[in-house]
Formats: sequence, C-alpha cells, structure tokens
Amino acid sequence: MMNSFGRLSVFALCFSLSFSTGVAFAQTPNCLGQQGQVLAVNDNQVITYKSSTPNQFLARAHIQGILEHAYADKTGHNHFEVKIGPRPQDNIEVVYNQSFGPLPTLAPGMTIEACGDYITSNAPTSRYPASPDGAIIHWVHRSTGGHAGGYVVVNGVLCGEGSGNGGN
Repeated sequence: MMNSFGRLSVFALCFSLSFSTGVAFAQTPNCLGQQGQVLAVNDNQVITYKSSTPNQFLARAHIQGILEHAYADKTGHNHFEVKIGPRPQDNIEVVYNQSFGPLPTLAPGMTIEACGDYITSNAPTSRYPASPDGAIIHWVHRSTGGHAGGYVVVNGVLCGEGSGNGGN
C-alpha cells in the first residue's frame, strides 16, 4: 500500500535513526509461499479467499494494512484486526504467539505487514471458535522446523524473530 516514495522515506528515516542512535533496524525477511517462492503482498487474493473458500481452507498470505483494533489476548496470543481493502468486510484477524517476543503496544491506525498461514475461519471447529473477521493469519513468527516461518511488522518494527517454543 506504500508507494516507492513512501518506502524510500521510511528507509531514510530508519537509516537516519540507526545512524544517530546506533540502533540497528532488522530487514524484513522474504515472505515465502507454499512452494518456497517469494510471495508478494496478496491482499486481493486474501479478500477473495475469504469470500470463496470453505471453512478451514489453508494457504499462505502476505498482507499489508491498517490495524483496526486489538481483540483480547487469549492463551498467550495477541489477536488483532487488520484492514486490507476498501470495503467494510476487507479485514482479517492476525494471531501472534507472544512466546516469539513482545509486540509494540497496539493501537488503531498502526501499519501492519504480516506473513503467515491464511485460514478461512467462518465457522467454529471442534478446537477453535470462528474468527470475528471470518479468516485469520497465524504462524507469523520464525520457523520452528518443518513449517514455513512468517513474521509481523508493526509500524516498521519486525516482530516474531524471538526464540519461540514451537507454538503457532
């Protein structure tokens, strides 16, 4: 959603801050698809998945959007809604495992980029309730072996690189 000038401005700001403060900013890793290919931001595909796939459909997703609001934390996971399109229903729930490091304090209007597993969640399963947004992205952290890793970036801060315990 950010144009080239915006990306250049963010890069310049990060470079300037890292030079003046000595704080290094982590580079966002590539988001990998199901066959290991680099997956570009696919907001429109995710919106299509939400409206056209059955409950529990699984795919990889790479989204960029604006944080609408945070849901209550559940069992060591942050849950928050990200707006990825212009229509009211163009949103998705991101589920972040806190064992992979803390997130910045979440507030509406923050920019979010997330890479992870997309799941249509429009009906409850035996284990989980339906998502209030009809779909989730989870496993937004580094790989713990045998599973494609992901990440979440909140206002330019890369999260999900901590030493997790294998959760999702």
